[in-house]
Amino acid sequence: MRESRLATGEIALVGLFVTALVTAQLTAAKLLAFGLPVSLPVVGDSLALPGAALAYAVTFFASDCYSELYGRKAAQRMVNVGFAMNLVVLALVAGTIAAPALDPEFAAQFEAVLAPSANIVLGSLVAYLVSQNWDVLVFHRIREATGGDHLWLRNVASTATSQALDTVLFVVVGFLVAPAVLGIGQATPVPVVISLVVGQYILKLLIAIVDTPFVYAVVGVLRRSGDDRERVSV
Repeated sequence: MRESRLATGEIALVGLFVTALVTAQLTAAKLLAFGLPVSLPVVGDSLALPGAALAYAVTFFASDCYSELYGRKAAQRMVNVGFAMNLVVLALVAGTIAAPALDPEFAAQFEAVLAPSANIVLGSLVAYLVSQNWDVLVFHRIREATGGDHLWLRNVASTATSQALDTVLFVVVGFLVAPAVLGIGQATPVPVVISLVVGQYILKLLIAIVDTPFVYAVVGVLRRSGDDRERVSV
């Protein structure tokens, strides 16, 4: 029963990770704006961030749960599989767009919504490889340093630092470096880029703090005995 629960949890967490990752890839181009009750430095009275931020935050939740239950090597495999699935999604979307359309007008709308711009793709792939591997590394370094205690600390610290890397790399590469240096996509003014970085990170940091009880809940439900915990956390 316990073995079955842990195996089901593994499939569920990988599924959640890949689903959130694919959703983030497809929603990255839309810029969101959340109004604030007060005006803050840099961002003003609203948080501006790419649409991918909401779904992408879920990937770190799934990754931390998975790392705690199944170990560093398994988590790194999940990250690599997720990267491959990202490429599969891009290929499938591109193939569907290129295929002959029955309704050309709808096809144009379909392409406008789903076709990711090259600069967004480049930014997201670079940010993904760096931040997700960093998340797994920091999570397990803290786990080793604390002897497996303080799950809240490794969840918040690994997610907060990896989210910072992800935010800076995605926004700077996708909205600034790729257009300005590589000539890919439309250039974004530097003040807007800074606003996107700050706005996105504030939201991601809040999510990292809020999701900690849910990490405890998932791990508590799926974890078996203390001996099993050590065996699956190598």
